[in-house]
Amino acid sequence: MNKRMAPKGKLIIIGGAIDTGSFAETQFGLPQNMNFFERGILKRITTESAKGSDSRFEIMTTASLIPEKVGEEYIKAFAQLDVHDVGVLNIGNREEASNPAYAERIKNADVVIFTGGDQLRLSSIFGGTEIHRILLDKYENTSIVIAGTSAGAAASSKNMIYQGSSKDALLKGEVKITGGLGFIDDVIVDTHFVQRGRIGRLLYAAASNPGILGIGLGEDTGLYIFEGQMEAIGSGMVILVDGRHMADTNLTDVEMGQPVSIKNMVVHVMCDGDTYDLANHQLVIHHPRVVATE
Repeated sequence: MNKRMAPKGKLIIIGGAIDTGSFAETQFGLPQNMNFFERGILKRITTESAKGSDSRFEIMTTASLIPEKVGEEYIKAFAQLDVHDVGVLNIGNREEASNPAYAERIKNADVVIFTGGDQLRLSSIFGGTEIHRILLDKYENTSIVIAGTSAGAAASSKNMIYQGSSKDALLKGEVKITGGLGFIDDVIVDTHFVQRGRIGRLLYAAASNPGILGIGLGEDTGLYIFEGQMEAIGSGMVILVDGRHMADTNLTDVEMGQPVSIKNMVVHVMCDGDTYDLANHQLVIHHPRVVATE
């Protein structure tokens, strides 16, 4: 993490599936019982916001192929948490992203949530716009909560994976990386991580830029990031890939499409309650008390 002052805002990135924004992109349709209520990821977004359930929420459905449906599901989900000041911004192109009325809504938001879909739509539509500038400024200087699920999580960092099959990920050139929305530096985020077997994508990303911490978010799992600390939330796992001590790789020597070798890559696994210090690269594992049963 950079040595500059930590942002005053809070970032919550979610791996997918538990969230309507990403689940709705699958052929299975929307879940009948969205189990993130049990784990409290959406509730955590609410409680971390400046005004709690009275906060103004804006749901950014730009990444989604079915934005109207996704927006409706978020409104319903937050209503069950007694959150009713929820707006939906379905911004579909850069012209709309320059709409002053939309920029004003972002200025007045306490919470902004980017839904799932295609992260390249987020970077290409919002990158360099007034809305993007406002969000970066608010994240640096105010207590705004910015959350993203699936594509919204992947686009949250300065560097973003936008393409690459799981099975071919460790072939040179298969993983495609571009710039994201830049709320957090020195990390790269991948989502649906465990379920879709994406460890190769993160290993490749870390091998090609060992100074970046790879973050793999499992489904029904998120990270709460504030003041340089990351806390795992949800029922699944977060995989961290730390390439700072990588001893060797043949990445620059092999031809495009050839397998890549990596020596001494460090991997951590985080679960609910574990914390990681981005400045000191220290993981602290939470050891819950085991209650004996008869």
